[in-house]
Amino acid sequence: MLKWKSLIKAKYYGIIRGVTVGIAFLLQIAIMVLLAMYLIKGAVIAYFVLEILSVLTVYTLVNNAESYKMGWIIIILVLPLAGLFMYYQWGRRRTNTPYFKNFRKLEKHMHEALIQDNNLVSELEKKHPNKVQISRYLRKEGFPIYNNTQVEYFDVGEKAIDSMMEDIKNAQKFIFMEYFIVNEGKVWDDLLEILTQKAKEGVEIKLLFDDFGTLYINDKYFREDLRARGIELCIFNPIHHDIARLSCNYRDHRKITVVDGNIAYTGGFNLADEYANYTSPFGHWKDTSVRLYGEGVYSFTCFFLEMWQLSKKKETPFEDKYKPTANVKEDGYVQPFIGGPHRNPNNPVEGAYTRMINKARDYIYITTPYLVLDLKMIEDLTSAAESGVDVRIIVPAVYDKWYVYMVNVSNYGKLMKAGVRIFEYQPGFIHAKNVISDDECAICGTINTDYRSFYLHYECGLFMNDIKAVLDMKEDFLDTQSKCKEMDLATWYKRPVKDIIAQSFLRILSPLL
Repeated sequence: MLKWKSLIKAKYYGIIRGVTVGIAFLLQIAIMVLLAMYLIKGAVIAYFVLEILSVLTVYTLVNNAESYKMGWIIIILVLPLAGLFMYYQWGRRRTNTPYFKNFRKLEKHMHEALIQDNNLVSELEKKHPNKVQISRYLRKEGFPIYNNTQVEYFDVGEKAIDSMMEDIKNAQKFIFMEYFIVNEGKVWDDLLEILTQKAKEGVEIKLLFDDFGTLYINDKYFREDLRARGIELCIFNPIHHDIARLSCNYRDHRKITVVDGNIAYTGGFNLADEYANYTSPFGHWKDTSVRLYGEGVYSFTCFFLEMWQLSKKKETPFEDKYKPTANVKEDGYVQPFIGGPHRNPNNPVEGAYTRMINKARDYIYITTPYLVLDLKMIEDLTSAAESGVDVRIIVPAVYDKWYVYMVNVSNYGKLMKAGVRIFEYQPGFIHAKNVISDDECAICGTINTDYRSFYLHYECGLFMNDIKAVLDMKEDFLDTQSKCKEMDLATWYKRPVKDIIAQSFLRILSPLL
């Protein structure tokens, strides 16, 4: 009974925090609008000076016309002064803030711990000259190539979660877990029971959770309970910090589990019941993930420790005790990588996706819940299709966010005109984030094809080459496609007028959604 009271209290505590941040955000908008109105009425000279500044700002944005900035152009034009204030407050990319500088410093330290075997690079370049540019790009960004790593692909979340639980039960040294969403339910209860037992056995346990994704569960009781169980917890970027700069927009969307430095998981699933289909808020929840065993796990260990240091504001050395000890002999190549807003405008997660599309010769298959594309991504996909590449995209028919689904649909037309085939998954919501190309390489991870993943969120992925999991992913794509309805241009043109208007409006604002 006490637990349920605490859960209810935690839920309302999370709601109150979220509402408080929302009110603070709306108050800032109100102040900007009122200030603009005051200047219009009472300070004509200042108003005209700021109007000129608005025009110059729009001119600058257009000359550097990324889709992300086009949304701000519309806001500035519709709300000339208030929009200008909003852009300078929230729209500019502050990559030189102390926070981002510290992140880049930690990342540099992390890259020093990730040592590349140059013989492996030469081997890959000889075996796979057609796709080596993708790997070369990621290596240039600081992410080494590994072999001797087994990769198992999971086509649904429940299989991955069950496998992960078993691996955690067998942990001997440490367990690192980094997740975006954690909610009460069977998944969390089962995991907590296992983690409690492992802590009693002396296993080092570190949990890193995003504050926004744990809003309903993260309260004083939750944190004290974990501490009492011997589990270390760190919360990434509390949403009430630095509201003035809307820093709450930068979320840790990564999903990583590392066990003893030998096993790692990444993919789409979070620690909540819908990801294992224990609950069905949107029909069948289709998610995917991969399990690594071997040398390639070390990158995920370092990714976790880097984010742990940033969030804890305390150095955690990349010690030898965290390195893999498994003796694995495996052909094929893996290349774990990460990205985030501190890397803008050259974010490796978007760079990896665009290079996969541009290097495809025969086909490229993409699975994503959100098809919120910028102009460059649309051009890459249409160019590939027009060049004879078989481009197919699977998206949900059952959506979790109606406004994002409307943006998805608004993008269908231009893509289908160029020959891109789009399929909507009928049984429920598809949350998988996969890219597969030419029976040679694939990416599985946390990366959606939307602005948040490419510009605002911290993400991770696994680039695979010459691994059986690539063909497993292709087989799963084709099986999933059989459960989809293919979209067509004739139907798309006949959609209701009200939907066309709503989709056009939301597409303009899509960089800000």
